[in-house]
Amino acid sequence: MSATISFDEFLKVDVRVGTVVRAEPFPEARKPAFKLWIDFGAELGMKKSSAQITEHYAPAALIGCQVAAVVNFAPRQIGPFLSEVLVLGFPDAKGRIVLIAPDRPVPNGARLF
Repeated sequence: MSATISFDEFLKVDVRVGTVVRAEPFPEARKPAFKLWIDFGAELGMKKSSAQITEHYAPAALIGCQVAAVVNFAPRQIGPFLSEVLVLGFPDAKGRIVLIAPDRPVPNGARLF
């Protein structure tokens, strides 16, 4: 079981929705991954992410998809690429990542609550 946190602690994690506008293979990554450019709207703008989602997704199919991401982690340098947000997903039965997305379109930058 997970440790209990307060609502104020939950609010510290800033999860927003954005639309993937560019996606390409990331051959320099140690584990198979894609480079994503995600539009989080006027307030946050465009952010980049390295995502290990190659088993269920192809770069071209990701364009236009809305995804959820933590936008207030410190950026991480992954090889030659600076990943600015953490795209969120769940593992399927074989451990392959399935992205989290709203079931209806929402404005880019909308915050999870």
